[in-house]
Amino acid sequence: MTASIFIDGEAGTTGLQIREKLADLAGVKARSLPPELRKDVEAKKRLVEEVDLVVLCLPDNAARDTAALIEELGEQGPRIIDASTAHRVAPGWTYGFPELAPGQAAAISASRRVANPGCYATGAIALLRPLVSAGLLPPDHPVTLNAVSGYSGGGKAMIEAHETGSAPDFELYALGLGHKHIPEIMAHSGLTRRPLFVPSVGNFRQGMLVIAPLHLDALPARPDAVAISAALADYYAGSTYISVFGIGEAAHASGRLEPGSLNGTNDMQLHVFGNAGQRQVVLVAKLDNLGKGASGAAIQNMRLMLGL
Repeated sequence: MTASIFIDGEAGTTGLQIREKLADLAGVKARSLPPELRKDVEAKKRLVEEVDLVVLCLPDNAARDTAALIEELGEQGPRIIDASTAHRVAPGWTYGFPELAPGQAAAISASRRVANPGCYATGAIALLRPLVSAGLLPPDHPVTLNAVSGYSGGGKAMIEAHETGSAPDFELYALGLGHKHIPEIMAHSGLTRRPLFVPSVGNFRQGMLVIAPLHLDALPARPDAVAISAALADYYAGSTYISVFGIGEAAHASGRLEPGSLNGTNDMQLHVFGNAGQRQVVLVAKLDNLGKGASGAAIQNMRLMLGL
């Protein structure tokens, strides 16, 4: 049986990539509205009544509007994957990070309302959740997160600025310390103290690094780097898309890490770099901000929800 999918917001960066990936996915058929009807509420309502699943690739308020429209249809309405920030910590929505915890993939499979994680949040939660769960990182520990992303996640204006050469090569942003991914990072990592999060954007299209430095002597359990590596490796053992590179791995021989080698995939790498004498580690999550951080995650969740 073929499932029908409507991407509301298919002209945006994430929507376009999801549409492209759907072309290679057996068992689904994409449905669309003509460009002139994309803001026509009645036309949209008629289409959502006919499909099995709607993917929201919209600004937050528009995503809430479409979700409310679908809610009016009750159990007869389609299932939803929301790629916006609107529902990531909302009651009644399942967080769409299948590797988050045991049972999360099954919860996504059974859910009618799934919120796709943010790109930065995906990397941060993947690093922090296992350490909090293992008791190595107290929930109230003062955590610092830094990150750099390709410009493709910044919307049309940022993409145009970089591709026309008017944007800087590198810049920090969200320096008011109120980035929209922080609530979901806290909710799904297990942190109770707000992390200090400083994102940045580089003059490259895709790819992302999320960095969490830790002073091991500041942790009550006083773990070493090997224990940190083992906690991450154990947590993601058997994972299809997440791989862990611990202390001493050959991949770390250069002491360098670039952000783009996973582009076009749904993979994520977690790296542990450390200095035993100084009792310090730097944890790094590497992913494609448009892959595991956006369209790849949406397709992964779609496969679970539709049993593909």
